[in-house]
Amino acid sequence: MQLILITGLSGSGKSVALAVLEDAGYYCVDNLPVELVGPLVENLRASGNERVALTMDARTGNAVTGLPQEVQRLRTEGIDVRVMFLEAKADTLIKRYSETRRRHPLSQSGLTLPECIAREREMVAGLSELAHHIDTSDLAANTLRDWVKDFATLPVAGLTLLFESFGFKHGIPLDADFVFDVRCLPNPHYDLKLRPLTGCDAPVAEFIRAVPDAMRMLGDIERFINDWLPAFERDNRSYLTIAIGCTGGRHRSVFFVETLAAKFRASTRTLARHRELGP
Repeated sequence: MQLILITGLSGSGKSVALAVLEDAGYYCVDNLPVELVGPLVENLRASGNERVALTMDARTGNAVTGLPQEVQRLRTEGIDVRVMFLEAKADTLIKRYSETRRRHPLSQSGLTLPECIAREREMVAGLSELAHHIDTSDLAANTLRDWVKDFATLPVAGLTLLFESFGFKHGIPLDADFVFDVRCLPNPHYDLKLRPLTGCDAPVAEFIRAVPDAMRMLGDIERFINDWLPAFERDNRSYLTIAIGCTGGRHRSVFFVETLAAKFRASTRTLARHRELGP
């Protein structure tokens, strides 16, 4: 059985993620209390349901803090449990609540909306170490849908290495474990022929490969990851996100992500994402 647990902050896109999995044929339950996860999984497993997705967040109260123990227990029973943690910047969440006119789940406690968001972030902080993070602050809904599909189809077990490109002018991703800055390298944006292209296109790749400092930085990042990846694997980490940023997130950072992902894909489960390129 594959069980995907979606958690994180209210307003970060958990409903969108759950809908993607439901459309893909998963048996889905929204806002299930932690104490009911075991009985539900046992019942569904007995009835032949092999793909299940659940959302769990602050709506279940402080009981959500018991989720890490439940995840470990289910994994010892041979279930492929994957945890997805969705988050977003506070100002983004405030804007979303303002646009939809929804109430935050913790608003009944008399807190302001910013206070509710801060309190919820504290409540679910203990779940983040288990999970694959997705920062939805600057993501289009279609991009989030594609990323959820990628997550669901990963091979079982082991550490997943995620390379993510981004533009500094749009902010640093909240889901990054390491951030590398390649803005010091020559920018293809100033070449009018290259400006409409991205780092996935051959002319941009040729432009960057011709820069000795770019190749030196690429080698330095690759060596750093190679040196420290075994330590994260020994620490039983499930996901490691390497974010690489340039100014706009369309040329240099995209090339670096594509090149590094290709190098590590042969030996490690690897994903490549480009935040500013969309689906």
